[in-house]
Amino acid sequence: MAQSTHGRSDTMSDLKDKASDQIRRAADTAEGVASRVADQGRQAADGVQDVAGNMKSALDKSIKDQPMATLAVAAAVGFVLGAIWKT
Repeated sequence: MAQSTHGRSDTMSDLKDKASDQIRRAADTAEGVASRVADQGRQAADGVQDVAGNMKSALDKSIKDQPMATLAVAAAVGFVLGAIWKT
């Protein structure tokens, strides 16, 4: 009977080790995914900042070069957005 108990103990220990290894691997995988998602988020934020900077430059140039046309476009965009918002 002593050997039977010892055999169960070894089996339980093996199962515990396997479970620990799987948990470690899952945690490593989750950490890798989280890192990639964070990198992609930073890249997206950088892209948005670039686009915003380009739009600001273009808008400033448009206001300086053609103020009336810029005002007309802004009024038209405002009208369309207002109509969409209302529905």
